[in-house]
Amino acid sequence: MKLLIVEDEPELLNSISSYLTKEGYVCELASNFRKASEKIAIYEYDIILLDITLPDGNGIELLKIIKKSNIASGIIIISAKNSLDDKISGLDLGADDYITKPFQLPELNSRIKAVLRRNQFDRNNIITFNEIEINIHSKEVKINNQPVSLTKKEYDMLLYFLVNKNRVLTKESIAEHLWNDNIDLVDNFDFIYTHLNNLRKKIKEKGGNNYIKTIYGMGYKFTDK
Repeated sequence: MKLLIVEDEPELLNSISSYLTKEGYVCELASNFRKASEKIAIYEYDIILLDITLPDGNGIELLKIIKKSNIASGIIIISAKNSLDDKISGLDLGADDYITKPFQLPELNSRIKAVLRRNQFDRNNIITFNEIEINIHSKEVKINNQPVSLTKKEYDMLLYFLVNKNRVLTKESIAEHLWNDNIDLVDNFDFIYTHLNNLRKKIKEKGGNNYIKTIYGMGYKFTDK
């Protein structure tokens, strides 16, 4: 899962990022309105943690931009303001949740998981697609009820495909999801083929079908059609 953390307090920003990275999330950081706007325009995120008070703008205005652009990211507002008006404004504009500083990081993690379940997984911790089953909490994968050992990149890739099943995903979008900002340093996307082939092989070894279809000139689609 890929997160954007928009927070102007350096200590809190690093604390949230460090904790959530250990929990298995891919975290990108933005300390102000401008940086957040640039990242949101370029990259896709599963969840955006959005501080209301930023040094060069207002998080509510950024939320308006996100919703106007039809960006599908889950939004959790983070703010030092314990104001009912701020909370109502954010939720009315389409935020999924609201948490007030100070807060415990495990609580934030629980809220992130709840938003992910609501927005992507129909409030179910288990994602199933025919013979494939993923437990998003334990990160366990089964094919035909048999455990499959995947690397982190293979797991993230499979989950990304399942969340976006029946949609064509470009090599660039897959790379951005798995490698976030570091993708700018990559000369080519040959590494994607390696992870794809390994994922296909491991699924096949457990009697699974190959749902990852190559759409020539465009990218890949995860589908049984």
